[in-house]
Amino acid sequence: MKIIRTINEMQEQMQKVKSEGKSIGYVPTMGFLHEGHISLMKRARPENDVVVLSIFVNPLQFGPTEDLDAYPRDFERDHNIAEDQGIDFIFYPSAEEMYPENASVKVSVVDRTNVLCGKSRPGHFDGVATVLIKLFNIIQPTRAYFGLKDAQQVAVVDGLIEDFNFPIELIPVETVREEDGLAKSSRNVYLSEDERQQAVELSRSLEMARLAIERGLRNPEELVGMMKHHIHENTTGTVDYVEIYSYPELGELDTLKGKVIIALAVKFSKARLIDNTIIDLEVE
Repeated sequence: MKIIRTINEMQEQMQKVKSEGKSIGYVPTMGFLHEGHISLMKRARPENDVVVLSIFVNPLQFGPTEDLDAYPRDFERDHNIAEDQGIDFIFYPSAEEMYPENASVKVSVVDRTNVLCGKSRPGHFDGVATVLIKLFNIIQPTRAYFGLKDAQQVAVVDGLIEDFNFPIELIPVETVREEDGLAKSSRNVYLSEDERQQAVELSRSLEMARLAIERGLRNPEELVGMMKHHIHENTTGTVDYVEIYSYPELGELDTLKGKVIIALAVKFSKARLIDNTIIDLEVE
């Protein structure tokens, strides 16, 4: 496994790989790897000749109230995890390497961002899109792997790849869950014992909605009301949002049709948890 810190060397290595006719799988991360990242690496490894993991804490996607310096970092631990997963290259640039001077062009994501978590994080996805354009151009992957835990990010990346004509196959990977169904998250450790028991009701509310859809319910307002009631009755958490949109367009729906996402965010005392499920009504 090679660790590469400069853009020039990364591009040279990737050009060599591509000249040999090999496919490149790419897993972009901000480090401090967890089981969700590992699931992406496990998916990428058998599907590609070469797998690249990037570790870069992107300053452009942090808002004014978010502490960039406090973001957890542990490269030695990340290195060991990547090695265990058979990663070929780690791209580990500094902020100065990625953003050497003031940019002359700015990226603005104009769609798929004003709903779900994006509505409370203005500018966040502009930063995500900017760094991904740079990373896609540097690494030139055949396939790029993203977790559906953050389904809005996957939707934005889908639009980015399509709009900028990147010859990249986007591979969304299912959310990793605990045995009881709770979506795995580094934030789960901040739940009290009682809150941890209650948190499973989030995924249960999504499953209730799925079953109601299977029985023929197509009214988004009814589904949202049912889910909010379930969460209110079975947890001490405060619902931030329960929303249903077309996917990946994230457009509003009067009635459920095509592929849809049902997403939620719930605030507990020291943790805000998100979860979602994506249902394709055309596949039955």
